[in-house]
Amino acid sequence: MSESVTVLLVDDHELVRRGVRAFLETQPGITVVAEAGSGEEAVRLAAEHAPDVALMDLIMPGGMDGVEATRRLRAISPRTNVVVLTSYHDDEHVFPAIRAGALSYVLKEVGPKELADAVRKAAVGEAILHPRVAARVVRELHGAKGAEPNVFQNLSERELEVLRLIADGLSNAEISGRLYISEKTTKSHVSNILGKLHLADRTQAAVYAWRQGVVRRD
Repeated sequence: MSESVTVLLVDDHELVRRGVRAFLETQPGITVVAEAGSGEEAVRLAAEHAPDVALMDLIMPGGMDGVEATRRLRAISPRTNVVVLTSYHDDEHVFPAIRAGALSYVLKEVGPKELADAVRKAAVGEAILHPRVAARVVRELHGAKGAEPNVFQNLSERELEVLRLIADGLSNAEISGRLYISEKTTKSHVSNILGKLHLADRTQAAVYAWRQGVVRRD
């Protein structure tokens, strides 16, 4: 690429950010334009800088984890491709991140050259998946043809309650007030619902709820 690839680093550990930044800045054609220590900060900086690539950690303290940050970042800066850089490769982390809009998923055990390659490829829209992650995605795609999730079997009673309220158009804050639970707990329920039903966002969840008869028009 003729122009430098601009990168936003997102990780709550400053030492990790320093190490990744120090390496990337030795790479020709890559420029780190900003660092974020939280999901909220990542979204704000993405809006400000509109970087080519965001290197995103998944597990961060506070109200917004890497999955939600990815979803909001992609909405506010569609040109930014997200490369998840994490230690976790289990289904409950992989699939929500990909559904939220992450292009690539690499583990922190990746070598420096492989990381730089993932960044350069993400800048031109090419995905990189760690082999263990790629195998999970392939198995999921093969299994997806077999059976659509059964909403009444896959969701808990509380998750069904939350899904009904989503379908009624309530926000997370309104759902929290209605069910007397914290907004953080509501966000967790929403994330679990999207993951279990293989849905990308709340709008799809609402449509799904109406289609499956979770809520009915009187």
